[in-house]
Amino acid sequence: MFKLNEIKELIKLVDQTSVHELEIESEGTRLSIKKPNAAEVVNNYQAAPQAYIPAQQVMAPQIVQPNTGNQAPAAAPGQDTVEDSSSSLHKIVSPMVGTFYRSPSPEAGPFVSPGDKVTDKSTVCIIEAMKLMNELEAEIKGEIVEVLAQNGQLVEFGQPLFLVKPE
Repeated sequence: MFKLNEIKELIKLVDQTSVHELEIESEGTRLSIKKPNAAEVVNNYQAAPQAYIPAQQVMAPQIVQPNTGNQAPAAAPGQDTVEDSSSSLHKIVSPMVGTFYRSPSPEAGPFVSPGDKVTDKSTVCIIEAMKLMNELEAEIKGEIVEVLAQNGQLVEFGQPLFLVKPE
């Protein structure tokens, strides 16, 4: 029998590599992980239950301006902090590609909101990847300053989701 943490690690490994499909059998239990292609992701996203994507929370498309050399370069996906004029904020980033959910169910309130205090074990959101709900922990003690992703939004690996002011 596979443990949840083992399954999560396998999903992360498949997500971060060029492997498209992984199949493992242990003690009579068979685990198959398949990375969807881009068309499957779009189709699954469009077929998602509307209860998870309230109309008022769907994010409008953003226009990204190219860097012309006059601006500072954008932070790399692996960076954990962003420099602010008055303090240093920690970024909680997505560990995988998936759908971002702020609450455990459509009827429930969000796990965290700006101004909330978190510990390193506080659950801040859920990332749904390949039909699995993965709870994301803050991994830092501090205060939530800003939520950077919208409920129901597709997020990329390394995409900043929250800004936290460390204690």
